[in-house]
Amino acid sequence: MLHMDNIGKVFRTDLIETHALRGFHLEVKEGEFVAVTGPSGSGKTTFLNIAGLLENASSGRYYLDGEEVSMLTDRERSLLRNEKIGFIFQGYNLLPDLNLFDNVDVPLRYRGFSAAERKRRIEQALEQVGLAARMKHLPSQLSGGQQQRVAIARALAGEPRILLADEPTGNLDSMMARQVMELLREINRAGTTIIMVTHDAEQAAQSQRNIHLVDGQVCDLAMLNRRRDTDPIAAQA
Repeated sequence: MLHMDNIGKVFRTDLIETHALRGFHLEVKEGEFVAVTGPSGSGKTTFLNIAGLLENASSGRYYLDGEEVSMLTDRERSLLRNEKIGFIFQGYNLLPDLNLFDNVDVPLRYRGFSAAERKRRIEQALEQVGLAARMKHLPSQLSGGQQQRVAIARALAGEPRILLADEPTGNLDSMMARQVMELLREINRAGTTIIMVTHDAEQAAQSQRNIHLVDGQVCDLAMLNRRRDTDPIAAQA
């Protein structure tokens, strides 16, 4: 589903050059649930932006669902992103003046679906996250956990091949976080590939595989744990 080969990402200013990713290799198979962890500044957000076709890599090759995307035009990237990728953000990103139905509808309008097809997708997605009865409510009338479920429904309505979740429970209390994680596991069991960036070790452990980043590179967790046992500086990573 996703294959990155020797990806590098460099941010340059007049005085400094920062390597956010270097020699980055990753393969995620269809139907996997992968957690991406690592300290602040390790490259997690950069990786997610490249995976979601929001940024270009500086070097290397990226294949999404078998298609090499590095040389696509901006328009081609946008079409591919809208067709195959769903995003879930920590901050929900719901429009406060629109009800749940219309919030889920917004990205579908850019896909050119008929009104009947959009209605089917919206109702199905809200039913899947348990909020079909509240589709005429405003976001302000919901709890944080419910708002995140709306954000998940918005992503699901596009019927993506892969979901990219950036700290999806970061703004939630422990009970709501568990509910959102269970929903994500249900979505994954139904066949959707999920890549989730998280700082929460307990949530990472609930995924099928944990990719740990350090200094823009994939780190062998077993090796890192051995270093932590003997090196106090490594123990801070």
